[in-house]
Amino acid sequence: MTGIGHNGGPTMEPGHGWRRHAWGRARKALMPNTVPLEIVRLRVKRAQALGLDYRTYASIRAASGHDVVAFLFSGNALELTPRRVTVPAAVVARLTELDGAADRLAAVYAPVAPEAVTAANPDLFEHVGPAPGFTGTWRQMRERIGAALRARSLAPDGVVLVSATGVEREWCAAGKLAGIVPAERFFGAEAAPV
Repeated sequence: MTGIGHNGGPTMEPGHGWRRHAWGRARKALMPNTVPLEIVRLRVKRAQALGLDYRTYASIRAASGHDVVAFLFSGNALELTPRRVTVPAAVVARLTELDGAADRLAAVYAPVAPEAVTAANPDLFEHVGPAPGFTGTWRQMRERIGAALRARSLAPDGVVLVSATGVEREWCAAGKLAGIVPAERFFGAEAAPV
C-alpha cells in the first residue's frame, strides 16, 4: 500500500518475510561469489598504475561499473592560488606518474584563468577548464563539470574527482562522476599501498 499518509515502512501484507527472503536469494544467485584470480591480479595492477590502493579502486569500480579513465582535480587539490598558477613539484611528480594511465583534467577557480594554468604547466593536463562557482546553482555546477568531460569525450562514470574541500565534493553528485578521492589521500603518502 502506497499513497497519501503512507510512511514508507514495511508492508503489513501476509508473506512479506518470504518475499524478502526470496528476493535476497535471487539477488545473491545473480552476483558472483568470487572474482577469478586473474581478474583480481589485473585490477591490482590497474590500481597501482593509477596510484590508488586496491580497496579504493575496487570500490569506485564496483559503484560505477566502469574503469577509471580520468581524474578531475580541483584547483584547491592542485594547490593553485591567484598568485601561483604553477603546480608544486610534489604534485607534478604525482601527476606525471599517471601519464598514459588516465587523463588529467583540472577545474580552476576564478580569477585564475585556465589558459594561464595550461601555459604554466605544459603537457601536465589533458584539459583545464573553469571550476563551478561557489554560489552557482546545481545546474550550473553540472554544466561546468559536463563541459570539462565533453572536452575530452569522457563518460562521467569513468571519471574520479580529486577534491580538497567539502564544497567540491558536491561536484561528484552534480556531474554524476564515478567517485571521490580526497586530495590528501591522492597526493599523500597513504596513496601508495595496494
